[in-house]
Amino acid sequence: MASLRDIRDRIKSVKNTQKITGAMKLVAASKLKRAQDAINAARPYATELGQALERVAGSVTADGGDETNPLLARRKPSKALLVVLTSDRGLCGGFNSSILKRADLFFKENEGRFDSIEVATLGRRGADHFRKKAVTLHDNPGIFDGMNFRSASDLADEFSRKFLSEEYDHVYLLYNQFKSAINQIVTLDELLPVAPESTGDSADYIYEPGAAEVLESLVPRYVAILVWRAMLESQASEHGARMSAMDSATKNAIEICDKLTLEYNRARQAAITQELMEIVSGAEALN
Repeated sequence: MASLRDIRDRIKSVKNTQKITGAMKLVAASKLKRAQDAINAARPYATELGQALERVAGSVTADGGDETNPLLARRKPSKALLVVLTSDRGLCGGFNSSILKRADLFFKENEGRFDSIEVATLGRRGADHFRKKAVTLHDNPGIFDGMNFRSASDLADEFSRKFLSEEYDHVYLLYNQFKSAINQIVTLDELLPVAPESTGDSADYIYEPGAAEVLESLVPRYVAILVWRAMLESQASEHGARMSAMDSATKNAIEICDKLTLEYNRARQAAITQELMEIVSGAEALN
C-alpha cells in the first residue's frame, strides 16, 4: 500500500493538472467563440459566391462561346495535390488523428487513379506525420499564426498557378468541418478544377462588361474563399475539440482526486488504528 506521503503527492499533482486543463478549457472556449463567429460569417458569402459563379459560367456556355476560365478545365487525372489542414499543437482529442487517417485512406483509394499524389500541409502535426512517409511534402509552417484572408489568397494563387502550369491536374482540401464543440466532420473537397455550386436559377441575367469578363474575375476569388473557409472551419474545429478534450480531462482529474482522497482517508484511519493498538498493547504489557 502506498504511504500517506505518496498519496498526498499524487493528490497535489492531479490537482495541479486539473488547474492546467481547466485553464486550457477556458482559453479554448474564448477562442472558439471568435472562430465560430468568423466561420458563420464566411459560410453564406462562400455559398452565394459559388452560386453566382455557376450562373455566370452557365451564361457563358449558353452564349455558345468557347472562352472559359482555365481553372474550370477538367483534364485526365494524372497528378494530384492533397492539402491537409491540421493543428500546430496537440491536446485536442481526435482532431488530428481523424484527419490523418482520412489522408492515408485517400492515398489507398486513389492508388491507381493518379500517377503521383503530393501533399501540402497547413499545420505542424500534419507535416510531422507525412515526413515519415514516402511522399513529396510541401510544408507551410506558421500559417495559422495571425491567420488572415491575405494568407489564404496567397495559398490559393499558388495552387492555381501550379494547376494552370499542369503541375497538378486536381487539388483537394482535407479539413475538419465545424458543427459544434463536440462534433467535427472530416471533409474532402475538390478545390481545382473549380466546380461551382448548382443553383437551379433559370433567370436571364445581363452582365457588364460581359459574362466572360465577370467569370474571369469571380473564379480566382472563389478559389481564395474556399481556402479561407477551410482554414476557418479547421481553426474553429480545433478550438472546439480542444475545449471538449480539456473538459473531459478536468472531469477525470476531479474523479481521480476524489478516489485518492478516499484512499488517503482510509490509509490515515488505518495508521491511527495501528498506533492505538500499539499503545494499548504496550500498556497491557506494562501491567
